[in-house]
Amino acid sequence: MEYDPERGHRCTECFDMRMERCALYAHEHGFDAIATTNATSRWKDAKQVDDSGFRAAARYDGLKYWAYDWQSDEMTMRKYQISANERFYKQEYCGCSYSLRDSNDWRKANGIPKIQIGGETAGLGDRYFSDPLVDAQEESQDVVDEFFAQANELAEAAGKSVSERKKALKVYKDRRKAEACDGKVNGLNNW
Repeated sequence: MEYDPERGHRCTECFDMRMERCALYAHEHGFDAIATTNATSRWKDAKQVDDSGFRAAARYDGLKYWAYDWQSDEMTMRKYQISANERFYKQEYCGCSYSLRDSNDWRKANGIPKIQIGGETAGLGDRYFSDPLVDAQEESQDVVDEFFAQANELAEAAGKSVSERKKALKVYKDRRKAEACDGKVNGLNNW
């Protein structure tokens, strides 16, 4: 599963594992419902996340998985308002080592700085959520769709060979997102 694309089988296994643990905890502590923030991000496949939640809850009598369309424009904006007001930490990848590797490969090919883990600076943009409008633009449906189209194209072209994956990334070596006429990367949607 190391070379599964984001939203692939590896992610299903990860969600299943996490939702099963959540469901077990809920069952052992008398809760009647479970939910997850993973379904709020447009970077995640809500159906994939929700299916894991439904499978986990089904194992325990009286336990339900609460599914809701968190990825609507209104809910996305509300999420960013709360995140900015609370100055939540902005993580630049899903959290697994494979996502970090693939995101940094993609960023390198697009002339975007590597992801910075922890600390006060981010690889791109602000370390903390600060402006709901800017933060929401970084996760617009167009941005997410473009990223996954390119990521899937790279994964299919390269297969499981590391050297082939690196060759496939060269397609993007001269491309930079939202490059200004002064040559500096600025603006929105720079992942």
